[in-house]
Amino acid sequence: MLKWLIILLTALLIWQFAVRETPVELGPGVHAPDTPQQQALASPDSFALNGYRITPLAKFTIRAKVLSREDYRFGREADLSPLDLALGWGRMSDETVLRNITISQSGRWYRWRTDDFPIPRREIETHSANMHLIPANDRIEDELDDIDAGQVVELRGLLVRADAEDGWRWVSSLTRDDTGARACELVYVDKVRAVF
Repeated sequence: MLKWLIILLTALLIWQFAVRETPVELGPGVHAPDTPQQQALASPDSFALNGYRITPLAKFTIRAKVLSREDYRFGREADLSPLDLALGWGRMSDETVLRNITISQSGRWYRWRTDDFPIPRREIETHSANMHLIPANDRIEDELDDIDAGQVVELRGLLVRADAEDGWRWVSSLTRDDTGARACELVYVDKVRAVF
């Protein structure tokens, strides 16, 4: 009996990962035309979450195409953020453009490469980003878990800084124009919606 249960669970895991590997296809056209919205906070109050002190830096809203997703179960960052979404907006939400760009994620990094630039390099850099997502609660975590690559999603929440008592710190970027280390957004998500 135990043998069959293990086989069934293994098959379910393989099926889940196989399905998740197939991105949603929406066809050509810009599916998320707007730039992410960010609003400064006058006097943000920090709060505790999972043993960390979270300090809001700005209100944040984005509607974007999910270029890739990566789940994390291990490492200190996973205490707060169980997944990263690489997101694209403007022409980086157009599958005609994206078919010429190879996108990957690992180790909390988002990478892209192309042999033939469909749009200028700087537009790729400023219209896509890796976002570390901190769910506000279990319901939001479940909703984020349902998101697949290729979908267009809306996220609302806060760009934040996370601090630990031992001095460890994780800080969000506050611009979409940066690249490389420390260019990712650390987003405390309190609302999520799959648009299509």
